[in-house]
Amino acid sequence: MPLYRYVKAQPTKSVKRSAYISYGLMGTGVLILLWTLWPILSFSIFANTLTKTVSPVGPLTPIVQAADTLNPNTWFPTSPQKRVTAKVNTYTLSIPKLKIKDALVTIAGDDLAVSLIHYGGTPLPGQYGNAVIFGHSTLPQFFSPTNYKTIFSLLSTMKIGDEITATYDGITYTYVVYDMVVIDPTDLSVLEQRFDDSYMTLVTCVPPGTYWKRLNVKAKIVKSP
Repeated sequence: MPLYRYVKAQPTKSVKRSAYISYGLMGTGVLILLWTLWPILSFSIFANTLTKTVSPVGPLTPIVQAADTLNPNTWFPTSPQKRVTAKVNTYTLSIPKLKIKDALVTIAGDDLAVSLIHYGGTPLPGQYGNAVIFGHSTLPQFFSPTNYKTIFSLLSTMKIGDEITATYDGITYTYVVYDMVVIDPTDLSVLEQRFDDSYMTLVTCVPPGTYWKRLNVKAKIVKSP
């Protein structure tokens, strides 16, 4: 009777190569997913650890479509910005901590892709009251201090005591951050005014890369001409 020897088939080099490629692609996909989600997760952790200066993120409830976030008029539809006529319609803003230098701010502007927007109807730099300035953000990995679509992507990294300077009509005003809060997109408290001094609030969407909440970085004037 013939004897049969069963020999286990060895995988060919091409099969091994295909397996390595598949594992490599899966690993790359996981890394990209983590790279994308980590800023959101880390911001949520950050927001929940600072109970006094940053409110917890809470439920994630979008209020506007993503494509509309470049138009500041959609941010507060129940309290639209006012069309104001000013002697100077633009000024510049610098944030040394974020390496933002002389960023253009348009008063009552419509497009956050081309400048920061000073919300029409709020006081101007140096005036008594609260100047509200909107800036667009995306994932921190894409941050550029000269790209207005990403310019406020690292705003959440600011700390109490950081400086902000605004140069309006040839005069430079220096503000210092004293508080940071996260609010719902329907919360209009950012537009509230107090006239005992000159204030400034920088506003952007958070967590980074989303439009679920609003980060308000509040600053108070410390140096004026």
